[in-house]
Amino acid sequence: MKDVTYLAPAEQPRVEQRQIETLRNDLGLNAAEDVVCRAMEELAHRLCQLQEQSINGPREELHKGLRALGAIADQIGLQSLSKVARDVMICIEFGDGVAEAATIARLVRMGESSLAMLWDLQEFSV
Repeated sequence: MKDVTYLAPAEQPRVEQRQIETLRNDLGLNAAEDVVCRAMEELAHRLCQLQEQSINGPREELHKGLRALGAIADQIGLQSLSKVARDVMICIEFGDGVAEAATIARLVRMGESSLAMLWDLQEFSV
């Protein structure tokens, strides 16, 4: 087992602060906090749903769910998560099952990291 390489992916999510500021300016602090919290809940739900669809569901539904996840991520400034969702859609379009599985795993990691980062941001608590 000397020739086995163990990989530890460490991709960091990014929040587009301008998008958060736009939400705060347009909606006010409380409404912006509500939008972000609802979006986080929806992202968590969709990530679980997409994992299930990636195993059992039709590719069309998976593609549609990825598009929706990307739109929600963009709404709250998670462009890095949105990009990974687009990467999975490309894998589906090319019919590359191996790349799709790897990219779904990346999406889940990025989604979990993004949600944890937003939770810790404390942008709205002041």
